[in-house]
Amino acid sequence: MERAAADLLLRLYLRLHHPKAYVPPLLSQLHFHFHTKAAHRRPDYHEDDRRKRNATGGSGGEPWDRSFRLDKGRGQHLLTNPRVLDSIARVACLRPSDTVLEIGPGTGNLTARLLQSARRVVAVEIDPRMVDSVLARASSIGLDDRLTVVTGDALKTDFPEFDICVANIPYGISSPLIAKLLFESGRPCSFRSAVLLLQKEFARRLLATPGDSEFNRLAANVRLVATVELMMDVSKKDFLPSPKVDSSLVRIQPKNDVPDVDLDEWLAFTRTCFSKKNKTLGAIFKQKKKIAELHSRSKSEGRASKINVDEAADEDVINDNDDENDDSDNLLEQDVSEISLFKEKIVWILKSEGFEAKRPSKLSNEELLRLLHLFNQEGVQFG
Repeated sequence: MERAAADLLLRLYLRLHHPKAYVPPLLSQLHFHFHTKAAHRRPDYHEDDRRKRNATGGSGGEPWDRSFRLDKGRGQHLLTNPRVLDSIARVACLRPSDTVLEIGPGTGNLTARLLQSARRVVAVEIDPRMVDSVLARASSIGLDDRLTVVTGDALKTDFPEFDICVANIPYGISSPLIAKLLFESGRPCSFRSAVLLLQKEFARRLLATPGDSEFNRLAANVRLVATVELMMDVSKKDFLPSPKVDSSLVRIQPKNDVPDVDLDEWLAFTRTCFSKKNKTLGAIFKQKKKIAELHSRSKSEGRASKINVDEAADEDVINDNDDENDDSDNLLEQDVSEISLFKEKIVWILKSEGFEAKRPSKLSNEELLRLLHLFNQEGVQFG
């Protein structure tokens, strides 16, 4: 090719500077040469090409028919990058005998890959348009006999038994969905892992450890019963339409050796501790309102009803500006002397092993479990 190009340039030079010299005709050769190069450079010359590229979410993306508009209010952003989709399916480590629970299958880009590796896929989808689309996608590849689609809200739907959960979920339900997966099932959890695509910032909070500025109640609760591993970051450009933020893929694996603790009691305890995670435990537990609540609950013979998903997941409800001496309306209805003695007990428990000046965000789960044990030993109940 280089010799041919050099020869062509030489003949062009002779034609321009030595017109009387014999030079073979060049026009047809020049036209052929430049036309061929232009053909290789032309990504969007025709409208048909442009429509095809848009329909696949860019070069090499997964196709969809655009028969309906995506609802951003529901967090509908389709993952279209084949490389990322393949990576998610690979991280899931599916076995031929597995049942996969997929939350929010969309139009089936990931579902198609899961169906090829698993025995069965149960997809939970709230949008009927998506349900029709994912069913059509499974039928088009001849694997619709492996797919079951449940139309409904994932947070309100009873999940079947499954081995692996895979989800590209709307960011708004990340916390309650994780809480549902880990705390609503029996102990230990019956599934092997959950591979979740989450908002990057949320994933970092989920991965936070004690002492990190981002450490929060959800991270503490999840660490009690599972391990969390960051698998990869995913650019917002890999979605259609593009969200405002990047995402991260995490893998959550339930632990086999969960500490012997009443989970309802633990969840209620961490809700109290992390209500003002940046204050000291002494400041948190000396509030009049909190003392009255704990006194009333501990005095009651019956236990409170099981904590719900929203309470278990609400790790970000933090209001450090609340008055530490906030009065409760029902304080007057309770025996002041009893509450005073109860408060002294709380303070004594905190001081007995040096917890009074510590902050929840700095404590390990082992330390939190120790403090909960001290409270329960003295008759202080949270759940």
